[in-house]
Amino acid sequence: MNIAGFYDESISNGLGWRFVLFVSGCPHHCKGCHNPEAQDFSYGKPYDKNLYLARIQENSILRGVTFTGGEPLCPQNVEGVLDFLYEVKKIKPNFDFWCYTGYTYEELIARNDPKTNEFLNQIDVLIDGRFVEELKDPELYFRGSSNQRIIDMKKTNELKKIVLLDLD
Repeated sequence: MNIAGFYDESISNGLGWRFVLFVSGCPHHCKGCHNPEAQDFSYGKPYDKNLYLARIQENSILRGVTFTGGEPLCPQNVEGVLDFLYEVKKIKPNFDFWCYTGYTYEELIARNDPKTNEFLNQIDVLIDGRFVEELKDPELYFRGSSNQRIIDMKKTNELKKIVLLDLD
């Protein structure tokens, strides 16, 4: 897994101060993508888990981690992001985890992939759906186009139906 970049601190990629990991590689190629360079699986640098863990450990204002890209949940990346999630949980057990994906929740479940399912069971929020330029709306919280959903994964997993996150 290659990493297209990271932010030590962001408030625009989820609630609260967050560490944001941008993975490389994306099969969706959405028109108007805001990270087109990250669509290439070879873009960026090799995954350096210890570097990112150290930066998280040193930063006392962080509330959680957000995975984005590229596409964190494509088959080539899901095992790496799951590994990183577990490593962060060891040092920051109270963190929450958000993930941006171009796949819909339904597409991810239909994969019936153990690593994808495990990841979905471990995260708090999933922002799903491809970016659609014609539905772009700068007034939306934490998403680029109105077709994308902000799913509360804890409630969704518990109730076995999609529950959107209440941002009010």
